[in-house]
Amino acid sequence: MLAFYQNLDKITKITIGTYMNKLIIIALFVFSSILFADTVKKEDEKVPTKLESFTKLQTVLYQIEHVYVSDLKFHEIIDKAIAGVMSELDAHSAYMDKKAYKSMNTQMKGEFGGLGIVIGMRDGALTVISPIDDTPAKKAGIQASDIILKIQEKSTLKMTIDEAVSLMRGKAGTPIDITIVRKGENKPLKINIIRGIIKVKSVKAKTIGDDILYLRISSFDNNVAKQLTEALKKYKKTTKGIVLDLRNNPGGSLNQSIKTVDLFVNDGVIVSQKGREKTDDISYSATSSATKTDVPMIVLVNGGSASASEIVSGALQDHKRAIIIGENTFGKGSVQALLPIVPDRSEAIKLTIARYYLPSGRTIQAKGIIPDIESYSGKVPSKKANDFSIKEKDLKKHLEVELEKTGTKVEKKDKKVDETIITKEMIYKDNQLKTGIDVLKALILTNK
Repeated sequence: MLAFYQNLDKITKITIGTYMNKLIIIALFVFSSILFADTVKKEDEKVPTKLESFTKLQTVLYQIEHVYVSDLKFHEIIDKAIAGVMSELDAHSAYMDKKAYKSMNTQMKGEFGGLGIVIGMRDGALTVISPIDDTPAKKAGIQASDIILKIQEKSTLKMTIDEAVSLMRGKAGTPIDITIVRKGENKPLKINIIRGIIKVKSVKAKTIGDDILYLRISSFDNNVAKQLTEALKKYKKTTKGIVLDLRNNPGGSLNQSIKTVDLFVNDGVIVSQKGREKTDDISYSATSSATKTDVPMIVLVNGGSASASEIVSGALQDHKRAIIIGENTFGKGSVQALLPIVPDRSEAIKLTIARYYLPSGRTIQAKGIIPDIESYSGKVPSKKANDFSIKEKDLKKHLEVELEKTGTKVEKKDKKVDETIITKEMIYKDNQLKTGIDVLKALILTNK
């Protein structure tokens, strides 16, 4: 029995010894594999020099020029290369050839040809930021947040913003079909639009009752601050509160958005932009000399409010100068610079160089402005206190119809619409405006 245990002990020692040897071999193999992989990885991570990168690009350009199936001029290849690089950076950077650059400059002056639609990229999809007021797109029923699926019969997948804009622009009076996907609709909608000359009246001033001034800014072109100043001066004596409507305002000039805030804020930072380097950081502040009024304010925003309109609403919110009412804004808070690339300055690149930051330090990019009071679009819910009652004007209209049936001619007076006022009927068709007015009236009372 003792001999058996002695033999078992020898077997156990041999087994353990063999197992330990195997572990050592495996460990050495794994360690050497890691060393080898690390060496290969370092070799793979070798960064090409600028000369090597330029040589690679030159080789590609040469092959396209001499081997590609279509005969392209060398300047065409270079233009395509620039456009490709810009589109790969982000959704807002772009190459602007002579036609695109001229068109953009015309648009900033407040008059241009097309549909009157502002688009952007959201989650990789070509999305309507907003239709501009009084334009073919707005009249045809295009809405903010519509996703553009097709332009004519061409799919927008992998299409750049500039390519889409180029397709949508055309001679005034010509038709175009836009296929969109809209939240709440079971299938895509095909909308026919007739192109027109777009003349944008950026600022509209109207009165609500005796003491509220309604200011509508449809886009921030180069005339906004001047038009706002004129309106504030004109209605100064009677204005006790202001409604600033920035809904479906896609943005525009940074300079004009800063001047707009400066009209209502005495001092402090309006907006700052931060770039890659510390030297790229710029801060813009308000000045008391530019301030025109200190009456209570509310600002209306929605998902179509973007860029410059987000700077204005966000700055007024951070300064506690206005109450923001409506829905979350679009969330475009990046800065693009137009950099000419040819001697005659007829071509340029639009390059993202920084991001906007509001006075509190928060960013707009992808987050947008969250309203102080959430309110949705649509009509104001009506009370059903007396469903069977007939109002005087409804009764009169009913009697006129009955008289016409008997062959009696009814004299009708042409009603002239006063463009300078907002009626009670208009207010009850706009829930967000009604909410804003109610809040503003409370602010006016507490301001006395």
